[in-house]
Amino acid sequence: MDGKTHETAVLGGGCFWCLDAVFRELEGVVSVESGYAGGAGARPTYEEVCGGRTGHAEVVRVVFDPSVLSFRDLLGVFFSIHDPTTKDRQGHDVGTQYRSAIYTTTDDQLRIANASREAFQPVVTKARHGEITTEIKPLTHFFYAEDYHQQYLSTDKNPNGYCNHGPNGMTCPIGVAKTDA
Repeated sequence: MDGKTHETAVLGGGCFWCLDAVFRELEGVVSVESGYAGGAGARPTYEEVCGGRTGHAEVVRVVFDPSVLSFRDLLGVFFSIHDPTTKDRQGHDVGTQYRSAIYTTTDDQLRIANASREAFQPVVTKARHGEITTEIKPLTHFFYAEDYHQQYLSTDKNPNGYCNHGPNGMTCPIGVAKTDA
């Protein structure tokens, strides 16, 4: 890395390939790795995760420069590119591995994540969606996904693309999120 202080966020919102593609394009993002978090057991495989045997979610670990991109702004993008109200699914992808999740790496991230969910719920309700089901808790372990899952949507691995993650029509009002404990 370049000697700057960076932060890490671990986010799940459906297929990790789709999240990787979106977050990789944000200014201030240093790196994005696909992986698994939020389940039981060590070193889960893609087959185990997709089979529902470990309870892990497909996630991305985003390393970012907070002087360019704040965690709050990262969550604004996160909440606006998937449906945080569908438990264990995103579009045609169904299973616990596709749940919406924020695994925090600091106490401050935990406060901001909870406040962001609280600030976004009225927007979601007004859009006639249900309750936000995003799992928010401290990160216990992150496991890298297999090499063939890393940067999957790059033009050399999958030139035709795969994902349909994009605006969900709702904007998270991060600026009004209260983070005072």
